[in-house]
Amino acid sequence: MTQRDTNNLDHQRKLVAILRVLAQEARPLGSTELSRKLDELGIDLGERMIRNYLLQSDRVGLTKNLGRRGRMITEKGRKELEVAVIIDKVGFVNSRIDELAYRMDFDDESMTGTVILNISTIKTFHIKQTLDEFARVMNVRLGMGRFFQLGYPGQTIQNNKIPKQHLAVGTICSVTLNGILLKHGIGMTSRFGGLLEMKENAPVRFSQIINYDGTTIDPIEIFIKGKMTSVQKVVQTGTGSIGASFREIPAASLDDAINIIEKLQRIGLGGVLMVGKPNRPLLDIPVGMGRVGLIVAAGLNPVAALEENGLVTTSRALSSLCDFSQLQPIESISTERV
Repeated sequence: MTQRDTNNLDHQRKLVAILRVLAQEARPLGSTELSRKLDELGIDLGERMIRNYLLQSDRVGLTKNLGRRGRMITEKGRKELEVAVIIDKVGFVNSRIDELAYRMDFDDESMTGTVILNISTIKTFHIKQTLDEFARVMNVRLGMGRFFQLGYPGQTIQNNKIPKQHLAVGTICSVTLNGILLKHGIGMTSRFGGLLEMKENAPVRFSQIINYDGTTIDPIEIFIKGKMTSVQKVVQTGTGSIGASFREIPAASLDDAINIIEKLQRIGLGGVLMVGKPNRPLLDIPVGMGRVGLIVAAGLNPVAALEENGLVTTSRALSSLCDFSQLQPIESISTERV
């Protein structure tokens, strides 16, 4: 690689970092605040340099100048992020998991605060089928609890404008469990997402896995679009393949973690399918010394069931934080407005 190539790559990475910060905010940002937020990410860019980058991104339509209010990322800018420097995006899912788990502040005593959402869109024509399918999957505890958010055409759900003739559904991401345990002083490590084979409603083995630290896309999204799940079959017969993840916690925290998991199940936020024993493999997956394995159902399993039924969806796992008060239990959501 030549010096010119190296300089171009460095320039692109810094521009992508600026766009990424703007994409995570629901408001315009000026160069002063951008500099501070980039510094928190370990990127040292002065305000003058940031303004130069923003002028360039304005010219090509990646950002929009709102004057004294600052800059907002455009739709073109968001698409640019999707094809940003690939090597920088490897491990992005893992870092996103840690970031959102740390930032969320849900209190399981008062049931207030923020949780992590996946955002999916689907044609409005399929509203009844969507809600019916979601209810079936959630009733057999194959998602992350019973709560979700429903947005209608023209509305904005977690900073995402809903297209015409589409609905947006926000399902609770299973990484919410990481955040809840963290608030109780229990650090959870997310190792991989995979296809989990079920038999008689019990986990049997992982048939496919993708490590979180080696991917740019959430593994469950890949399995859904690859038509590799059979969530509907599991709902109907207890046998098939669903999306799930493998996590670890310290063995010393096992009793406390089980108490929290049982409480979450009672309040409608259950998603843990299996808890292992200290220092022992779980479904033949080894764990480190002083660790315990857990298997957690994917929050996108209800969406997987829709795809299996021929419906076209788009999903963004780990999309954003959402105040829990904006969610409703599946059985209380009406279809009258569509």
